[in-house]
Amino acid sequence: MRDVPPDVVLGRGCLIDDNVILGARPGRPLRHPTLRLGRRAIVRSGSVLYAGSQVGDGFETGHNVVVREDNAIGTDVKVWNNSVIDYGCVIGDRVKIHSNCYVAQFTTIEDDVFIAPGVSLANDPHPGSATHLCMRGPTIKAGAQIGMNATVLPFVVVGERSLVGAGAVVTRDVPPGMVVVGNPARVLKPVSEVMCPLDLARGEYLEATERTT
Repeated sequence: MRDVPPDVVLGRGCLIDDNVILGARPGRPLRHPTLRLGRRAIVRSGSVLYAGSQVGDGFETGHNVVVREDNAIGTDVKVWNNSVIDYGCVIGDRVKIHSNCYVAQFTTIEDDVFIAPGVSLANDPHPGSATHLCMRGPTIKAGAQIGMNATVLPFVVVGERSLVGAGAVVTRDVPPGMVVVGNPARVLKPVSEVMCPLDLARGEYLEATERTT
């Protein structure tokens, strides 16, 4: 990789591939234009990290990841291939965002959240409006898991240690510890009743979330 730009601060032990852009400039002024990456970050080829974000230790990307400006990202966060984190988001520790995901502006993701491939988190209740004053992404509470190709609409709160089923469209808040499925998403059962389909484990989902809290 070429020399690090002056407004990019890298922690010790970072591994930055070739064909990575660090400190890309957005088309608007920034209050804090420095991009800070914590220790032991791994940023793979094709990825673009904009100026003005603060990223904790142990950050890792797949290929072709975009992290926009004004984001606060915690420790040990993984973002896999072709995913986008738009600007103004707050992301906690030990979060995994899988491939082909979109995290809209002003989304909050708390600690120990898992987001499966193809998930979209939306932030605009009336797209195309001239005003952006009421744009706000969803809040994903600690330990929640969101299944493949689910969509979570603006202002929605996904409760702690809840589970959103694959392909669900979440239009209203999800109670803590519950499974929701469908379009629009509805409560199916408590996560404590989620069992292994091969009967190899009992309550596997609940046990996994307990280990991360």
